[in-house]
Amino acid sequence: MPYNFDKIINRIGTNSVKHDMLEKKFRKKDLIPLWVADMDFETPDFIINGIKKRLEHPILGYSVKPDDYFESIISWVKRRHNWNISRKTIISTTGVVPALAIATLALTNENDKIIIQPPVYFPFFETIEQNGRQIVENPLKVENGTYVFDFEDLKSKIDKDTKLLMFCNPHNPVGRVWRENELRELAQICLDNDIIIVSDEIHSDLIFKGNKHIPIASLSPEISQNTITTIAPSKTFNAAGMLSSVVITENKEYKKQFMQKMSDLHLIVDNVLGTAGLTAAYQHGDQWLAQLIDYIEQNYVYVRDYLANNMPKINLFKPEGTYLLWLDFSELGFSDDELQAFLINDAKLAMNPGIWFGKESGSGFARMNIAAPKAIIEKAMLQLHNAYKNRH
Repeated sequence: MPYNFDKIINRIGTNSVKHDMLEKKFRKKDLIPLWVADMDFETPDFIINGIKKRLEHPILGYSVKPDDYFESIISWVKRRHNWNISRKTIISTTGVVPALAIATLALTNENDKIIIQPPVYFPFFETIEQNGRQIVENPLKVENGTYVFDFEDLKSKIDKDTKLLMFCNPHNPVGRVWRENELRELAQICLDNDIIIVSDEIHSDLIFKGNKHIPIASLSPEISQNTITTIAPSKTFNAAGMLSSVVITENKEYKKQFMQKMSDLHLIVDNVLGTAGLTAAYQHGDQWLAQLIDYIEQNYVYVRDYLANNMPKINLFKPEGTYLLWLDFSELGFSDDELQAFLINDAKLAMNPGIWFGKESGSGFARMNIAAPKAIIEKAMLQLHNAYKNRH
């Protein structure tokens, strides 16, 4: 059945972070929100119906995960990513970021070093620092107009205290979908240096045509034994509020340590409605997702062409996946404070400042969320163009 992604839904007053937190975060209300990584599309009907069906029973007591929950996850990653996993590899958590924090606490010690690859999802920084570990930055580098790993820099920064790589695949915010040869080289460096890989693959279902997501753990049994992977339906199906995500690892000791830390923190409690929603998403989501990706890719093409034709000094890195665009404003000559003032006061747009993703690697950039009805994206680009013309 065809789904309507053009429908505009008023989210103001629904306790939406993206919409109702604008004034607190940006000091203005009258902005188009293009920041928080959730979509302004309806959560699909099959998820809502799955939750409604569970609500037909009048008791929402303590519960356990049913068989179809596990079966839906196993089937989803097999048909979407050709990844064979089993029930015994699955751990349920309330979110990918909590899973990153639990892995940090479970698998490293205070003052251990953890590698990240900025510009990267800003909770990576917070998760490491707030838990008393040290950040080692291995910035991505740009070659031929695309971001790539800097393997020589990575190898130069590893020492005996380097214990873990917090990895983003596909990459937020630059939109890379990593190729097999890139993943293999990265994984081998980690194997050679006894560095555990914690792979955030929450955007793995949002892949543009001509690209293929490869779970890093699927590359070989050896790599799988060295990896913890996190996935969730939250980005894919606009269901972050379900607080349901999945950790996958073949390593029995990693799983034991992870589960023990969850137990220590009293986090082993089932979200009964999230379980129903996740199961429905992975059972019934293929057709909806195919249409969503087509729509988001059309939004990307619109933004790309509009910038090229009207604002050539704003550069866009071509995304291979996600619904996030990494915009380079450096040719406009703004400081980072001036860039945010320009976007907020002149263009009336709320985008994530690039420096959130790395003070050096994100300077001069902003992240734009294009998972919205095209009319909203068109209005946003018109407002940006008017502000651009007034400055240039």
